[in-house]
Amino acid sequence: MRARPVGSLAALFVLVLAAVSPAKARDAEAEAAAMKVLDAFMTAFNAQDVAALEAVLHFPHYRIASGSVSVLQDSSALPILFERFVAAMPGWDHSAWEHRKVVHSGPDKVHVDTRFTRYQADGSVLAGYDSLYVVTKQNGRWGVLARSSFAP
Repeated sequence: MRARPVGSLAALFVLVLAAVSPAKARDAEAEAAAMKVLDAFMTAFNAQDVAALEAVLHFPHYRIASGSVSVLQDSSALPILFERFVAAMPGWDHSAWEHRKVVHSGPDKVHVDTRFTRYQADGSVLAGYDSLYVVTKQNGRWGVLARSSFAP
């Protein structure tokens, strides 16, 4: 029988231990807070309400989409971004979450796998996109810090 190096056995032990160890505990309170933030985000987005959107975002705010990272230092660019969005999405009336699944959560951060759909006023679908939202608690307030989306 061939001897195995101690390092390989130790690595194997760590892998087995990790595989049978219980998953890290999730934080139900943080997850509930994140879902409230995402509800408020969608309501503000649909209303194109800059003040309400500002209340649910953290700044700087990061958006990863269309092959680039956009950084909003503050809310001053939001009105222009809404104008560009509406111009680029003719017929858009509102958006809605199709699903929101918590991937990870802790006392001050929640990662949420989402899919949202954009609709016309008659209820017909314009498009749907998968995305990942990072919702964090900063200075006692929950907000969306970052979004990564397959939307344009």
